[in-house]
Amino acid sequence: MDASLTHWINAAAGISLLLDRTMITISQIGVPLMVIAVALQWWSRTDRSHVRHACLSAGLSFLLGLAINQAILLFVHRIRPYDAGVTHLLIAPSADWSFPSDHATASMAIVAAFAMQAMPRRTLALLVLASVICWSRIFIGTHYVSDVIGGAATAAIGALAVRLTYRENSRLDAFATRIL
Repeated sequence: MDASLTHWINAAAGISLLLDRTMITISQIGVPLMVIAVALQWWSRTDRSHVRHACLSAGLSFLLGLAINQAILLFVHRIRPYDAGVTHLLIAPSADWSFPSDHATASMAIVAAFAMQAMPRRTLALLVLASVICWSRIFIGTHYVSDVIGGAATAAIGALAVRLTYRENSRLDAFATRIL
């Protein structure tokens, strides 16, 4: 079912040059745009210390999620869907294994961190962007659907670990949120 769903999403690749280029662009710059969006919130005028805590939590969740992925890659060696003949690849091939998706982890870690800080409007906006990034990774042929789901799971684990260990209004948080 995973290969079938992945193939179905990727089936539109190569039909429209505009759609292909749009998905490639989203795949390439989506995560950096999310990072910039989070960084710009540092200067929020409303509930500044809470927003700053959320920004720091998002950054820590992002890094921890990617670290979890690196540990998984030591044990799970899943070939890319284009190597298995499931998808048509629109970008240069990747040198690492397919599971889990780093793009999904990075983008969903940001979403999970903001969700855990009870910031619904920001979370929804970030979720829309993260979902499009995840979809683009399947569309361009570089990941299976389950790779993206796995990346979202590692993001959630990373964000939960940060939520449980990095407390708002702690001494460290008070120091970090006063920067700039």
